[in-house]
Amino acid sequence: MPLDLHRLLTERQGEKYGLHERYLNAQMVRVLKTIGYDVDFVSAEGPHLTDAVGARYLDLLSGFGVFAIGRNHPAVIDALKQVLDERLANLVQMDVSLLAGILAERLLAFMPGMDRAFFCSTGSEAVESAVKFAHAATGRGKIAYCSNGFHGLTMGALSLNGSDVFKKGFEPLLPECVQVPFNDLPALEAALRGNDVAGFFVEPIQGKGVYMPADDYLPQALALCRKYGTLFIADEIQTGLGRTGRFLACEHWGVDPDMVLLSKSLSGGFVPIGALLTKQWIFSKLFDRMDRAMVHGSTFSKNDLAMAAALATLSVIEDEKLVARAATLGDAILDDFRAFRDKYELVKDVRGKGLMIGIEFGPPRSLALKAAWGLLETANKGLFCQMILIPLFKDHKLICQVSGPGVHIIKLLPALTITDADRLWVRDGFDKAIADCHRVPGAVWDLGRNLAAHVMKARAGRAA
Repeated sequence: MPLDLHRLLTERQGEKYGLHERYLNAQMVRVLKTIGYDVDFVSAEGPHLTDAVGARYLDLLSGFGVFAIGRNHPAVIDALKQVLDERLANLVQMDVSLLAGILAERLLAFMPGMDRAFFCSTGSEAVESAVKFAHAATGRGKIAYCSNGFHGLTMGALSLNGSDVFKKGFEPLLPECVQVPFNDLPALEAALRGNDVAGFFVEPIQGKGVYMPADDYLPQALALCRKYGTLFIADEIQTGLGRTGRFLACEHWGVDPDMVLLSKSLSGGFVPIGALLTKQWIFSKLFDRMDRAMVHGSTFSKNDLAMAAALATLSVIEDEKLVARAATLGDAILDDFRAFRDKYELVKDVRGKGLMIGIEFGPPRSLALKAAWGLLETANKGLFCQMILIPLFKDHKLICQVSGPGVHIIKLLPALTITDADRLWVRDGFDKAIADCHRVPGAVWDLGRNLAAHVMKARAGRAA
């Protein structure tokens, strides 16, 4: 019997949390229910989601940056339908893909310093591939990466993760991975001085915290890599494809990497894809003879649906001028949030580029707020941001995320297709939510006490 997807979804409506509790990640369901995010989203268009009762939300998380062109963009849907209708000879492994060739041509046209493309299925796989490319190209064994950096959660990518919370319980990881502080050029030079580091992996803007490089950091880091024969590998998986108001974030600092890694939004929000773009001489170190033509690959890497989704995404970015839109609307949101820094004592910093924005909170000065803040910090560092996310979601229908474990930073990664009306929605929602946090006692701090009690109870249960 053919699958009737509409009927299946209708008949099983309301079962998704129960199914996940029974067969998938029950702890994730517990988290959603604890913070009140267990609503039933039933449809999506652009930057907006709609739940089962008709409430409309503005998604400022956009699938960790996947939906840069919004959800269900008609141009991507049309491209995917065309692929299916064409009944192409997909994934003939002893052949090459025309769509992959066209996509490589299109992508490389955005990056004049790059010559070759390698496609894979995820961002983590792009990182894993870059490790292999770096080893092969240089003949060296070490990899350098930055503290607080994030490059994925597979074992190789995890070895380059600058946050211990993700590594705990999974050791031992890859040997010879050297961590250096972000924005610390002397530390980087010390790591490279032995002439034994194959590649330096860096996010131009760090996703976990939206930490910005100093003005000279990336250019000088590139110069150090050139000096010591280390490949400069820009992880643009979250920052690339217009997110920061340039096609690549590296462009803000005039940096020409040896490799660029892409994924997330290249998918159009439909079909996973990763990409590694690099120089001819590096590519040739892997694929240097006919008997090594398949020395590295990925089974689904050049599937026609992914290639078409990526091609359609690039067309949308160009046709709708989304790179310039990200720059303009990003500047406007940053200005809105910087006004909060002067208005509210809990707001400590606002930073970002384009539509990659972080708002950081910190200890207040007034006595009543200090006591309330201290209660949350005692229960769990960073709990304040979890507290403020709940009214942002429930009262203002804004979906955001804390920008990493144990930090007081909320990150915004909205679709590049948001409108000025959406910007005002963000401004007004944050303004009201932050203002409410400055009222002690108040409903927000009652919520905070409940969250703190829940954390302490869970901690006591683990200790028992």
